[in-house]
Amino acid sequence: MAIERTLSIIKPDGVEKGVIGQIISRLGTVGLKPIAMRLAHLSRREAEGFYAVHKARPFFNDLVTFMTSGPVVLMVLEGENAVAANREVMGATDPKKAAAGTIRKDFATDIEKNTVHGSDSLENAKIEIAYYFPETAIHTYAWAKKA
Repeated sequence: MAIERTLSIIKPDGVEKGVIGQIISRLGTVGLKPIAMRLAHLSRREAEGFYAVHKARPFFNDLVTFMTSGPVVLMVLEGENAVAANREVMGATDPKKAAAGTIRKDFATDIEKNTVHGSDSLENAKIEIAYYFPETAIHTYAWAKKA
């Protein structure tokens, strides 16, 4: 199996609910290790840039407003098949459709406040990671690979 990296974001609703530790613990149960992490309050410009792929969609403005409404936890996760593993533990975008025991089923409020973001492909993971973390920040946490 391939060791991959993916981006994970604990969104403002997850931070506000105080479930950061529980989410990171769940990521660990599927073999994902945070190798870079920071708390940030995204600017409107940062959120618009990150979600630019959705700019033409009707939910874009609400998404940007939500993502700038409070702090988020940005993480680079590493592990075997990290993209798929993260998406599986996150659950479906709509928490009503998410499987029992997934992050979104257990913590999300609705499809808009769905607690976490995860890259949807290896290609997008590389782009998303680079958007928030310079490579040097990731190497700073190289000790995590040995744990």
